[in-house]
Amino acid sequence: MSYYNIEDSRIIEEIATERRRQIEAEGWTPEHDDSHTSGEMADAAACYAASARWHGIKPLDVCPSRWPWSRDWWKPKDRRRDLIRAAALIVAEIERLDRLEARKNDG
Repeated sequence: MSYYNIEDSRIIEEIATERRRQIEAEGWTPEHDDSHTSGEMADAAACYAASARWHGIKPLDVCPSRWPWSRDWWKPKDRRRDLIRAAALIVAEIERLDRLEARKNDG
């Protein structure tokens, strides 16, 4: 039986690259992310993941009602790219939760 080797996956590297882009190009630093305490990054990830289903079926210029931020930040691209963005946002939310837990344990 053959098992999937995650270390060989370029997808993981693409997600990491997108996460770096979010930090370096957009300025969404860990400190900024820590201000999103109501699940906004998870909601944004869900919107991008769901948009992957709708490409070619319905217009994506309509911002989802669940989108947590200004309509100006809703920028769907294509199915694959939106899934990579969703994954990077999930990583950002997990990192935020880990920092929160670490602060609780330090205090």
